[in-house]
Amino acid sequence: QVQLVESGGGSVQAGGSLRLSCAASAYTYSRHCMGWFRQTPGKEREGVVTVNMFGETTSYADSVKGRFTISQDNAKNTLYLQMNSLKPEDTAMYYCAADWRFRRTLKADDYLYWGQGTQVTVSS
Repeated sequence: QVQLVESGGGSVQAGGSLRLSCAASAYTYSRHCMGWFRQTPGKEREGVVTVNMFGETTSYADSVKGRFTISQDNAKNTLYLQMNSLKPEDTAMYYCAADWRFRRTLKADDYLYWGQGTQVTVSS
């Protein structure tokens, strides 16, 4: 069973930074495409950035380019999302997702497994 555990969310002021973590099993981490998505109430889940099982990242969502960075710690089987220069519009529930199929998209429907989410709130 694929389990994804996010952490690192919180409340920050605009311009601040947060780093999200997504811990997975060694099997999931090495054999699945993984990525970060976010969702606000009443809106569809939005892809932020993903990485396939070969370590290749997709393009970042235009709204986060230059501010967010995805990274991996292979020794810890953990995916990170470093978020800098946060804006109030970045406020959302952030989810880690994984899929065993080869993926190069930011489409939420393409990912089968999801974590429970971690809330990020950015105040102005």
